[in-house]
Amino acid sequence: MEVTVLATSCDKKDCPTLYKTDRGTLLVQGETPTDHGLRIPAHENLVEIPLELIRRAIRDDLI
Repeated sequence: MEVTVLATSCDKKDCPTLYKTDRGTLLVQGETPTDHGLRIPAHENLVEIPLELIRRAIRDDLI
């Protein structure tokens, strides 16, 4: 899978980041929340990212 950075919230490698893949999908890097109270299947995960990250990707016409 080829992955391209679309938008990130900082210049480091350990910040919330939005990626585009060559599969026509998005990957999201963010914090794993534990206080959500949701039932998530074992094969899925939740990540939490700043709204500004999505706004930046849309504003810059990246997605």
